[in-house]
Amino acid sequence: MSRTYFGTDGIRGTVGQSPITPDFMLRLGHAVGRVLKRREERPTVLIGKDTRISGYMIESSLEAGFASAGVEVLLTGPLPTPGVAYLTRALRLSLGVVISASHNPFGDNGIKFFSARGEKLPDAWELEVEAALVEDPQWVDSKQLGKAKRLDDASGRYIEFCKNTFSNDLSLKGLKIVIDAAHGAAYHVAPDVFHELGAEVTCIGCKPDGYNINAGFGATSPARLVEAVREHQADYGIALDGDADRLQLVDSRGRLYNGDELLYVMVADRLAQGQAIKGAVGTLMTNMAVEVALNARGVEFIRAKVGDRYVLEELSARDWLLGGEGSGHLLALDKHTTGDGIVSALQILEAVARSGKPLPQLLSEVALFPQVLINVRIAPGHDWKSNPNLADEQNRVTRELGDSGRVLIRPSGTEPLVRVMVEARDPATAKACAERLAATLLV
Repeated sequence: MSRTYFGTDGIRGTVGQSPITPDFMLRLGHAVGRVLKRREERPTVLIGKDTRISGYMIESSLEAGFASAGVEVLLTGPLPTPGVAYLTRALRLSLGVVISASHNPFGDNGIKFFSARGEKLPDAWELEVEAALVEDPQWVDSKQLGKAKRLDDASGRYIEFCKNTFSNDLSLKGLKIVIDAAHGAAYHVAPDVFHELGAEVTCIGCKPDGYNINAGFGATSPARLVEAVREHQADYGIALDGDADRLQLVDSRGRLYNGDELLYVMVADRLAQGQAIKGAVGTLMTNMAVEVALNARGVEFIRAKVGDRYVLEELSARDWLLGGEGSGHLLALDKHTTGDGIVSALQILEAVARSGKPLPQLLSEVALFPQVLINVRIAPGHDWKSNPNLADEQNRVTRELGDSGRVLIRPSGTEPLVRVMVEARDPATAKACAERLAATLLV
């Protein structure tokens, strides 16, 4: 059975268009509730959300759907996605539900689910929910209806969790940090975490109004953070996205560090502590310089499909701890069960504090390879993979690059485009090879 509603990261879409409508959300809550009741008599779910105005509508619809199936509901209000994952596990609840469209604009919204262990749920569970969605509802009677209540100390509990991932032997005292919460779910959480660990904190992107989430602020728009770090003469700037599961970091010079570099810093810090790190997981898009640098230190590097869900699957299959994406989704599974922008930032600042070295020095072994990306528009349904000219040219380019570069050709998931990416130590070589490959698709 193929999935109708679930994508790679839950259900997402434009508010007011199927499936992001109140009637569907009621049906979804009811269907999920029925699936939960097949495993336990009286399930309890936790519902958190980001700051989009549509969160109110979706929250109330889901609440009604769960109650109609006989499921208890706890409501956190605005809370980062990883905060919902943590509280679901800490409170021994049946399911965590996040109302968020992550880094998307306010007009979108979506739903993510976490298991009782605070982990993303498998495809089999999503298929079971989709099957329940097409069945007739089975409304419980008045005696069996679920109740809903507010969890008033949700943000305080999560703040303490984040702080506890930072070494007790270290502090952020003496550091000036700018926090950009993207007017999203961490606006009232992230500043407190860093302040309570000793930093002097300045906030931008911390005044949500329901409409301004991710609008010119946050991890997908770090230019404001760079400006603020320079203006306030801060040591670091930390940018989160709307649901605070991804991170971009800026140093005092205004230099921006992406997730590929920060993953290397986390691995190197564990190695410096004498920990045995067998391997790390990136994605097809991870810069080759990270792979080369990790291999040089005896750390195996595996590439997953693009998406933090696939990185997590590879880590779990190998019983490894560290992985991430260039976009800033970072996983440290000995600290949390899912990607967490705040926890990831603390891991990087801990590495700096422990080593006594600035980030550029910690990354002295990583010189990012230039990447050239060309998007080639093709006719819908065109079988570009069978193009013999492309195959021949790709073989030639791969031989030419050898160990000094790589080629990645993949379709867009949303448009009739083929993305041609070439990485090489020399930018001119990367550009020339990418153009040669793209030309074969235009014939």
